[in-house]
Amino acid sequence: MTNPTQPNIKLVNAPDYRENYANSVQVRVNVWDFFLVFGTLQQQSETQVEVKNFQGIYLSPQQAKALTAILQQNVAGYESAFGEIKLDPRLATAGPIH
Repeated sequence: MTNPTQPNIKLVNAPDYRENYANSVQVRVNVWDFFLVFGTLQQQSETQVEVKNFQGIYLSPQQAKALTAILQQNVAGYESAFGEIKLDPRLATAGPIH
């Protein structure tokens, strides 16, 4: 069986394209899609944290799974080059499900 030839892909940024930094990502899941909400987390005091959300992105389940695979591949490459990424053990607990 022959593999189909891959098309040439041209990446073009839309006029409203922007880049931001996010240190907070919330994931909401339902039967039809995954909803990722990106924001910046700021510690206001010892007991108060504020998250300013700036972008929400809907993904199909198939695209979410493809994103998972490519992120796993890139994290593995990063750790191979720079060492293990350590996570705060407090972040391992599951948050609310929306």
